[in-house]
Amino acid sequence: MVEVATYPSLAGKTVVVSGGGSGIGASIVEHFARQGCRVGFLDIADEPSNALQHELNDDGLEVHYVKCNVTDIPALQSAIGEIRSTFGPVGVLINNAAHDQRHKLEDVTSDYWDDRIAINIKHQFFASQAVVDDMKKLGGGSIVNMGSTSWMIGQGGMACYTASKSAVLGLTRSLARDLGEFNIRVNSLAPGWIMTERQLENWVTPEGEKQIFERQCLKRKLMPEDIARPLLFLASDEAGACTNQSFIVDGGWL
Repeated sequence: MVEVATYPSLAGKTVVVSGGGSGIGASIVEHFARQGCRVGFLDIADEPSNALQHELNDDGLEVHYVKCNVTDIPALQSAIGEIRSTFGPVGVLINNAAHDQRHKLEDVTSDYWDDRIAINIKHQFFASQAVVDDMKKLGGGSIVNMGSTSWMIGQGGMACYTASKSAVLGLTRSLARDLGEFNIRVNSLAPGWIMTERQLENWVTPEGEKQIFERQCLKRKLMPEDIARPLLFLASDEAGACTNQSFIVDGGWL
């Protein structure tokens, strides 16, 4: 990882990241760990998650993986409790877990809809609920809910995903209002098209690459670290007056 800005206020903080085993989430975990944070992350995929934990632990960083299906709310609450027991009260929460599988309108069932809502928005609420008491005792905290620009640009072929991701903005604004008196800041960050392994394997075609360079103001591919770095800022005291906001990181998609 290349050298990035250091935020002294993050050192020693307990951070929880959902969906931290691969892609954007793995970059988030590594960036916070290298700031001196104690990072607990949740994921359902053992192989990449265990590999990430071992790699970062071998570098002397404090990282703890808990296997968890975030749609199982009691399991989610228990997993956050395990991280609290391991590292102490949670000061930063990054609600990152999501599922952006493409789907046709006519193929969506009631169960599929409920599952996508559970992954993409429901867990963000209940993870936030699970850390609020910690943040109150600490005198404040930072929650960042990961959104998406997909609904902003009117992307088709994934209505369940775009509907749930648009709801992230409403959840963020409501929680920011409710928690501001406790110095708990709540923001959302909406990534554009980020070149994770999943995107490269499934959806980045030559036509897609052409579209990136036509529609982005920045003529380069966006990588997971382009998302992790602004999250460090939002979680730090440098962003102490930032709450109730949605930050777009999409390279200037037109």
